[in-house]
Amino acid sequence: MKKKNLILAMGASILSTSCVAAKRPNVMVFLVDDMGLMDTSLPFLPGEDGKPKKFPLNNYYKTPAMERLANQGVRFGRFYANSVCSPTRATIMTGQSSARHHTTQWIDPVKKQKGPTEWNWAGLKKTDVTLPQQLTKVGYHTIHCGKAHFGPNKHEGSNPLNIGFDVNIGGKSIGRPASYYGEKSYGKGDMRQVPGLEKYHGTSTFLTEALTLEAKDAVSKAVEKEQPFYLYMSHYALHSPFDSDPRFAANYKSSGKSKPMQAYATLVEGMDKSLNDLMDHFEKLGVAEDTLIIFLGDNGGDAPSGGKSTDVSASAPIKGKKGTRYEGGMRVPFIAAWAKVNPKAKFQKMFPVKQGYISPEKFGSTEDIFPTVLNVAGVKPPKDYKIDGTSLLDFFRKHDGKKRQNFLMHFPHDHRSSHFTTYVEGDWKIIYNYKDKKRRYELYNLKNDPYESKDLAKEKPEMAQTMIKKMISALNANDAQYYKEKGKELRPQL
Repeated sequence: MKKKNLILAMGASILSTSCVAAKRPNVMVFLVDDMGLMDTSLPFLPGEDGKPKKFPLNNYYKTPAMERLANQGVRFGRFYANSVCSPTRATIMTGQSSARHHTTQWIDPVKKQKGPTEWNWAGLKKTDVTLPQQLTKVGYHTIHCGKAHFGPNKHEGSNPLNIGFDVNIGGKSIGRPASYYGEKSYGKGDMRQVPGLEKYHGTSTFLTEALTLEAKDAVSKAVEKEQPFYLYMSHYALHSPFDSDPRFAANYKSSGKSKPMQAYATLVEGMDKSLNDLMDHFEKLGVAEDTLIIFLGDNGGDAPSGGKSTDVSASAPIKGKKGTRYEGGMRVPFIAAWAKVNPKAKFQKMFPVKQGYISPEKFGSTEDIFPTVLNVAGVKPPKDYKIDGTSLLDFFRKHDGKKRQNFLMHFPHDHRSSHFTTYVEGDWKIIYNYKDKKRRYELYNLKNDPYESKDLAKEKPEMAQTMIKKMISALNANDAQYYKEKGKELRPQL
């Protein structure tokens, strides 16, 4: 009798979970590595009339799937990420700024980078509150596909299964692949070999395509089980090595660009094909109307422009590139849309997304992904858990909804731009350079000068002081860690 009651109780529990799960939409976060704002045929920058304007690089790349997605939803002209990858990835998982979770530098898989700054090289842990972990609690099937880079070798964060994912396809501690070619087994014998794709070894299947095929299969299994899915589609592209994708090489052969830039363009187009294939797959499975897609990059672009300058980049006319303190290092593409538009669909009535809309003034950041996805899924985070982002759903719906308009990026490390903190609030941006006494402050008005061509720090000292005070307040609130020189912390000074 007791056994029978136990079975009935278990059945009721499963049924209850199934009923709850059926009421929740699917979500795909489509994250592209090293994708700058200009690495697409879809324009994100406004012209003088406020409408999206195409610049020369927009005419070079071919991304019809991004255009398709944007026509179905909203995009930001200003969406912020950290200027290097691991901090952004930890932020997407936790909803916290890098200054708070303390992974402020990219994670070397083998050893902690040198420098007198204490920071969270170990990355994410099993005990951390993460997005997939929270979704799993309410019945989601959580799928990781592609680049992880959440923690180094022999640490919990090196395996996505340890931080809440049910499925891991191709993810480990590495930040880039050894090779994109199936013929080379994606780098067999190299520490940076992409794991778990053995069935494609020795074939002509490009890495981007192999990951897409595996993601489609994982989604199909979730739909078959009638579970809502969360797909974190995290492509290794567009990161180096710049292996040319043979499927698209002919499209750029006569472009007049260098061979590395041609190869880079094939990586862009291959990534875009992946997006299109997944959208089509959702339609084939009959779940497109119930699937919200969030598309973004993890840091500024790193296209092989041929020069070593950090001020001039392949993200022109935006200043800077990956690893820098300028907009080209921190601004990334962002699109949100339902995979198939149907205003009468249940979830689209609950969470409408305006078609073809681009925000002329308001901006978002990677901190907003965590609360947005939880909001869509109907999940409340743990009590007293600190989230630095805000849900974007009101913005998707009303476009004038309340949206926190500030962004903090703290980088007390050596890189292309070294030892800086930048703080953005509204139209103003302040940069504090800890070790550059000649140019301690940089101040820009991004509305009047979106390309950061004129430093206003000396011209507007009162505004610079106001912004520095706000930066210091934000750093203190986040319990930021600082670079130490001769045992003394370097902190921003008024």
